[in-house]
Amino acid sequence: MIFARKIDLDEVAWPISRLGEAIEILARKSGFLVRANGHSPLPDVSFPPKNLNQANDIILGEWIELTANRLGIEAESVQSSYSEVEEFVRTAGPAIIRLPKKDETESAHFLMLMRGGWWRVGVITPDLNVRHVKPEIIRDKLCYVHEIALMPQINRLISEAEIAEHRRPQVQQSILHEQLRGVQIGSCWLLRLSPQANILHQIREAGLPIYFFLMTAGRFAQQLLRLAAWWVIGRGALLGHFDWAWLFAWALILITTLPSEFTVSWFEGNFFVGLGRIFKQRLLHGVLKLKPEDVRHQGAGQFLGRVMEAEAFEVFALTGGFIASLAIVELFIAGAVLLMGAGHWLHVMLLICWLVVAILMGWQYFIRDRDWIDTYREMTNDLVERMVGHRTRLAQEDQQHIHDEEDQILAHYIELSEQLDAVGVKLFTFISRGWLLLGLTGVVYTFIVNPTSSTKLAISLGGIMLAFDALKHLIQGILSVIGGFIAWEQIEPLFTAAMDSQDDEQLGVVLSSTIDKERQNLSSDKTASENTTETEEALLVVHDLFFRYREYGQPVLNGCNLRIAHGERILLEGPSGGGKSTLASVLTGLRSPESGLLLLCGFDRQTIGQNEWRRRIVSAPQFHENHVLTETFAFNLLMGRHWPPSPEDLNEAETVCRELGLEELLDRMPSGILQMVGESGWRLSHGEQSRLYIARAILQKADLIILDESFAALDPENLKKALNCVFKQAKTLLVIAHP
Repeated sequence: MIFARKIDLDEVAWPISRLGEAIEILARKSGFLVRANGHSPLPDVSFPPKNLNQANDIILGEWIELTANRLGIEAESVQSSYSEVEEFVRTAGPAIIRLPKKDETESAHFLMLMRGGWWRVGVITPDLNVRHVKPEIIRDKLCYVHEIALMPQINRLISEAEIAEHRRPQVQQSILHEQLRGVQIGSCWLLRLSPQANILHQIREAGLPIYFFLMTAGRFAQQLLRLAAWWVIGRGALLGHFDWAWLFAWALILITTLPSEFTVSWFEGNFFVGLGRIFKQRLLHGVLKLKPEDVRHQGAGQFLGRVMEAEAFEVFALTGGFIASLAIVELFIAGAVLLMGAGHWLHVMLLICWLVVAILMGWQYFIRDRDWIDTYREMTNDLVERMVGHRTRLAQEDQQHIHDEEDQILAHYIELSEQLDAVGVKLFTFISRGWLLLGLTGVVYTFIVNPTSSTKLAISLGGIMLAFDALKHLIQGILSVIGGFIAWEQIEPLFTAAMDSQDDEQLGVVLSSTIDKERQNLSSDKTASENTTETEEALLVVHDLFFRYREYGQPVLNGCNLRIAHGERILLEGPSGGGKSTLASVLTGLRSPESGLLLLCGFDRQTIGQNEWRRRIVSAPQFHENHVLTETFAFNLLMGRHWPPSPEDLNEAETVCRELGLEELLDRMPSGILQMVGESGWRLSHGEQSRLYIARAILQKADLIILDESFAALDPENLKKALNCVFKQAKTLLVIAHP
């Protein structure tokens, strides 16, 4: 109960004026920042603005996320249910927790949580020390506001029920859990490394090196146990008798291998699962950072192929690399045993020559596998594209020959599969079993030319068997590494896209606040003159813009000039193919011009940053370039804002939809704005989708909204409603239409 323990968190909490410093210190003490960034702190980022103390969690969260991005890490806003707050506090660190205010005049304070344990969690204090606090104390502080509001009613109920004094705390807690179980406790942000951070840093942060060391040591120990078991059996066989003590030792060694195998497998599972998680996060981050122009030129089949190859790379490269490394260790052990046997260096040289043969056959397999994978990818892409245009093919192509091309591709694929399988079978059978024949031939040659003791012959036979198992593992590892290397060719663009520098985005954080300040100054410095208005201040300036789709193609935009002031409503007309949509894509940042000047509030796109540019200029593209996702209507409306939405966001979205004339649609859908729409949901007409796209652009609250042919599908009545809504909601508007 909150009244059973003293709440003393104020002395370890950070004031909001030092929040930027606190985030950086928490990141450093958590091991996220290995070294200094190499540049001086940015004042607008390190020190919160004065009005941030009165901001809600959404605005505060945006500032925290931007500050974390500057440090190369991520901050995620999270919530916890009332019943799970204490467990959440134990496992949340590193995290930032905003403490509830006693009243509106009190300044906001924050806890900097480090990784904690079951009994206590570490909290960084303003004097840069780390104090350990019980999780229940933090839990009580976070839940205090919600609990204190119910306590008078609960105490009155307990008194009327005449509950015994010693049972009242338990009854109070039970009633609170029942009444508040649906309440979400927020104002918390988790810190973590960005997916674009150094891979080795992420691996170290995830604690994977210890698993790698343990599984490697475990496999090495298993090899030693295996040698010990062979030595015990061989000793008894060579001496001609077997003591019960040695038999017991041999059995004990075999029994020991069972739990060691389970333990090593558990270490391997944790290592590969953790490594796969880091790898998938990096790929997902890379997908989200792909340039729109790169995405535009790739079909659905190619993206499906990349996804499939990503899974193949994880399976083949991660596990196969370890198997190959383990096989190399086994080969070294086998070579050492052969060196002590009857053949000495003869057997070692035979093993080395056989490894060269295995590598040459592995290279042949690599060539065949690459051809097979290329054909497989072409088939995947062709299949998806043909499925998309299946109805058109049925209507236009000759039914008797509709599958001729697919049959040719399939026949070529089968031929390559047979060739690949033939090389694979040779590699598996010839290398491992051929070594047995070669090794035994070497033993026979040594026995005939230079007879030696039976002990050394036994050691040679043991070394041959060890090399036999090592070669099997090596071939398995080589095949996996080959598959992983070929898969890497497909996913490498996604992986490298995630490593792009974000310095321009970090600078955009500072310039964003600068632009906002200039806009505020512009509003406050208006004079009484009617001619000096906000519309005379340039929002967007385009000068001598040049763009073409191909390097030697005809220019689509040549010497384009445009000036848009704050608050203007501009209509851009022109014939089809005149470059109107291309200009819109350049203005919104979807395409980059070859030359020319493009300024937003006096800053170019490289300076302000790509993300900040797209946040301030949004568009509703043409119908064929826009999409209704299979999700709720609200999700499709608010996908450009934070998610999940607040009740205020949902109310605002519904208001905009009704202003656009979508009230009949909202009233007709059973779940209203939360109705599932898209391919497998509620069907929307052409005009309803167009107004959905308009509402989506409006709700992003951008400085400039560009509507590209958005009113073409509307009847006169709905067109009037949509225009009135757009004129009312848009700060600055650019409408593209045919004459």
